[in-house]
Amino acid sequence: MMSGLEEALAEALSPSWAQRVRAGRHLASFADVPEAAGTLVGLLLDAEDTAVTRRAAEALARVGTVAAMRLIALAVAKADDNQADWLQTGVHDALVGLGGTQDVAAACGKLVQDPEEAVRRGAAAVSAWADDTRC
Repeated sequence: MMSGLEEALAEALSPSWAQRVRAGRHLASFADVPEAAGTLVGLLLDAEDTAVTRRAAEALARVGTVAAMRLIALAVAKADDNQADWLQTGVHDALVGLGGTQDVAAACGKLVQDPEEAVRRGAAAVSAWADDTRC
């Protein structure tokens, strides 16, 4: 019998966008687990369906931990313009729905000190999105 993590990792490989969205939601709580982290970045940068990108970003922003926000920051740094728009939309969805801009801003504040330049760049972008949401 597979664990919830193993099931979500398997579901993330599905050709069905709906199953990949579901996987992203389940995996978000495992953002600090290396096996899940790589898969989550892949879902954030899903090349086949923007709904996967948007909903994975939303789920991770709702978690709001440094580990979750680091994955979004990495994806932002690697994203093309279209993907970045959907990442921003997903983060915005989470922030508006919860009013959780403080957690996201605090996590991004820590990530702007990250040793990895791509994370710093992505975290600065996400932090600006959170600031825009507060206005």
